Amino acid sequence: MGTVTPLRRRGSARSRELLLAAAVELFAERGYDRTTLRDVGERAQVDPAMVARHFGGKDGLYLAALQAELGGEVPDDLLHEPRLRVLLDRLQRGGVGPVFRAAVQAPHDDPEVQEAARQQLHTRLVEPLRARYERDGLDRPGLRAEVAVAAFTGVALGRGSGAFAELTAAPVEEVVELVLALVGGLSGPTT
Repeated sequence: MGTVTPLRRRGSARSRELLLAAAVELFAERGYDRTTLRDVGERAQVDPAMVARHFGGKDGLYLAALQAELGGEVPDDLLHEPRLRVLLDRLQRGGVGPVFRAAVQAPHDDPEVQEAARQQLHTRLVEPLRARYERDGLDRPGLRAEVAVAAFTGVALGRGSGAFAELTAAPVEEVVELVLALVGGLSGPTT
């Protein structure tokens, strides 16, 4: 039987920092669904109960990890092939976190988490695409970007649901190509 590393007492700020660093790693490795707060606590060597104190729960920790991961950078838009591949892989590997849930499900129990998830959805997906459509001189760039992100979200969630056999079985490269065509198709006139 393996040995358990004892949790060390730390200052509040340091505990938060360690939990966040562990969460960034684990969510990237395993995704939202397969990461437990116990795993995060063990990796950080901090009592997992501290997640509630610092982040309000798993959803809040996930959103903080996404924000930390972004680090103030503007991500590539959905017309950037490597970005699409990363998003599809992450969703397939790790399930749906609060950001995608904000796009397709009823509001979260915690209005602050719901708003943070909505902001992340717009910051990470809608806004970069809106900026591209605007640079390209297209009318209604915000609407186009929201339609594109909603379509991508449907494709990504449908792929993971198993409800669409061909979509689920298709290689990522093929799905990326079709999503690029779909999202790129919104670059034309709206008339």
